[in-house]
Amino acid sequence: MTQLAVTVIGPDRPGIIADVTEALAQVGVNLEDSTMTLLRGHFAMMIVCTGPFAPVKEALEPLRGELVITVREMGPETAHAPLGAPYLLSVHGADRPGIVSAVTRMIASVGGTVTDLTTRLSGELYVLTAEVEIPPTAELPMLLRALEITAEELGVGVTLHPAESDDL
Repeated sequence: MTQLAVTVIGPDRPGIIADVTEALAQVGVNLEDSTMTLLRGHFAMMIVCTGPFAPVKEALEPLRGELVITVREMGPETAHAPLGAPYLLSVHGADRPGIVSAVTRMIASVGGTVTDLTTRLSGELYVLTAEVEIPPTAELPMLLRALEITAEELGVGVTLHPAESDDL
């Protein structure tokens, strides 16, 4: 069995998740990690799973056309060694280009990493929420100040606070 990455994108309709996962189950695929969401009326799914490459592609073939589906083999799994403490980052304000890049650049500048990020636009309000890891060597007060300055330049609000660990 091979570890695979499967992506599915297309106009939303009832039953997409059931159709895709049923096709995968019929060829013995085990779903390991997944994320599924609606983005502006379009369904988006990313799955990491274990199964046979050619049969997976074949099983999903009937769903192509209405959905854009990709299947690719992944390299060996690498465990994510946490860089440091988990934090929750929140940004909200008027929508404009550059918010994600500016804020994530500040996290990266101290050696931090983003482990999950979601954005939503509701009318004129833009909301970004992210889970980030900040290494213990980072100067947290300096990062907070840099985020505040960046947020002020962008005309948005920003918060960064410690998160509970979700170790399973």
